[in-house]
Amino acid sequence: MEFFRIKKDIPFMRYAPLFNVLSLVTFVLAVVFLMTRGLHMSVEFTGGTLVEVRYQQPADLDKVRQSLRAAGFKDLLVQNFGAPQNVLIRVPLTGEGAEEKETAQQSSKVMKALESGAPGATLQRVEYVGPQVGGELAEKGAWALLLVVIGIVIYLAIRFEWRFAVSAVIANLHDVIIILGFFAFFQWEFSLPVLAAVLAVLGYSVNESVVVFDRVRETFRTTRRGIMTTPEVLDHAITSTISRTIITHGCTEMMVLSMLIFGGEVLHYFALALTIGIVFGIYSSVLVAAPLVMWLGVSREQFITPKPTLADDQP
Repeated sequence: MEFFRIKKDIPFMRYAPLFNVLSLVTFVLAVVFLMTRGLHMSVEFTGGTLVEVRYQQPADLDKVRQSLRAAGFKDLLVQNFGAPQNVLIRVPLTGEGAEEKETAQQSSKVMKALESGAPGATLQRVEYVGPQVGGELAEKGAWALLLVVIGIVIYLAIRFEWRFAVSAVIANLHDVIIILGFFAFFQWEFSLPVLAAVLAVLGYSVNESVVVFDRVRETFRTTRRGIMTTPEVLDHAITSTISRTIITHGCTEMMVLSMLIFGGEVLHYFALALTIGIVFGIYSSVLVAAPLVMWLGVSREQFITPKPTLADDQP
């Protein structure tokens, strides 16, 4: 399905050095922000107190958040839990006392804040999530990211060629680092949903790279030697998939923006990470992965199986 077809190939590779420099500068800045400012980890990673309360009627989450923030709570997470009447509140530790003592103090402060600003809440349970659990979650998240990268390399190396695998992984890691750089620079809260969004972007971006690479391979196989140079083949592959890219990414971006605008505070950073990732995923697949393939020396001979000569058939 195509909305339009561009008859003349757009010379993307002519500007490849400029885009590579831009990508390198952006990547380095993201790394600098990660090293100097770091990620603002949520309670899942740092440890904290979980307080579950219940209202007789559907809870007004905005009113609950305003009441808790007015009481001095920061970096908290408020969401429905199971039913509209149940509210789960996650409050990070402040380090002002022992874990059990601080958990009891925070739960008491939460209930007092709710009584003054959002009355009618009944305490259901209080739990402590320690840093050990948070560290375990962070370790599992890092392993998940590493396994995804290894799987992408193996898949692309088998389906295409090692140059495509290396280029796609570098481009996709570029997307991941850019997302993390945004979160480090603006000190947005990095939570498990955001980690899930980062992994989703990694898979989403590699899908776009596979589409472009598949068209590159097809063009090399169907074009006679000497008719098109490698940059021209890459330009043709990218141009011929633009309509598909606009349809796919445009529809996805509309849904993600809907979550960002109407999804509320719980989905805000998840949708924000996806929004940044989709935009940079398009950029990296076209203007990072393709130039890297060209610099690594992809050519028509790597996709054409030589025909056996008469001498090869003789015993």
